[in-house]
Amino acid sequence: MSRDFLQISDLDHSDLTQVLQLSASAKSDPDRYSGKLSGKTIGLFFEKPSTRTRVSCEVAAVDLGAYPLVLRQEEVGLGTREPVKDAARVLTRYLDILAFRVFSHSHLETLAAYSEAPVVNLLSDRGHPCQALADLQTIAEHRELPGTRLVFVGDGNNVANSLLVAGAMTGMEVVISSPEGYEPQSSVVSLATELAASGGSVTVTEDPRTAIEGADVVYTDVWSSMGDEKDAERRRSDFMRYQIDEELFNLASRDAIFLHCLPAHRGEEVVDQVIEHDRSLVWDQAENRLHSFKALLLYIAGVT
Repeated sequence: MSRDFLQISDLDHSDLTQVLQLSASAKSDPDRYSGKLSGKTIGLFFEKPSTRTRVSCEVAAVDLGAYPLVLRQEEVGLGTREPVKDAARVLTRYLDILAFRVFSHSHLETLAAYSEAPVVNLLSDRGHPCQALADLQTIAEHRELPGTRLVFVGDGNNVANSLLVAGAMTGMEVVISSPEGYEPQSSVVSLATELAASGGSVTVTEDPRTAIEGADVVYTDVWSSMGDEKDAERRRSDFMRYQIDEELFNLASRDAIFLHCLPAHRGEEVVDQVIEHDRSLVWDQAENRLHSFKALLLYIAGVT
């Protein structure tokens, strides 16, 4: 049975718990899963450049005994040289799992519609669910997820979309603080509210100071994602009061942790003193991209 993973909500509460448990196990006992996907071939497609996603996915596949085949847009011509539905029907004959990093989420939906192999979203304009899995794993290593106050400050982008739903599903109090016009889509907020576990909640506010007060987790991302470069100057002006500096971070709880999905634009969305803070877990968070992707592959393949 195909287990597409295009957004966090493709997992129900039980499945999400299972993947997080697998992530923790894959990290603490990697030898247990060595070779579990022997004979499988994982297609990794990148329409956008990548560091963490490409390296973590390749290493995860190899560690599990699978063969990672990296494909680039200039080779495949997805949606340009060849219709997406045609590429899907060809690649599914060769590959056991199709993991794609694309600009347009609609490409993923078309791939899933025409592929018999599971399709995984490695990032799209609508969400970054693999990142959210690593985020949850990182937070869970330091505190119980239910009841945790998770505050995302900045652009209500693809990362925020997935984090919002994932946090609500695990019973967290999720707060998104964005300037007017940059909030997460209302449909995503509604979905997160609908899927919130007992105790989970969703709040969207323009005021970053009120949002961060008492936060257990402070999270931010770049103000200009790939594709938004033409608006970089305007965004810098619009987001300046949302910069995570020491004063803003100190409004959080005394043991609050800091997260950033990277790459970071130091001096813009976050200052050096915060990203290098002893309560910054961005490097653990980056490492957990490896373990959480292993868990996702195992889940998709039905291996525990």
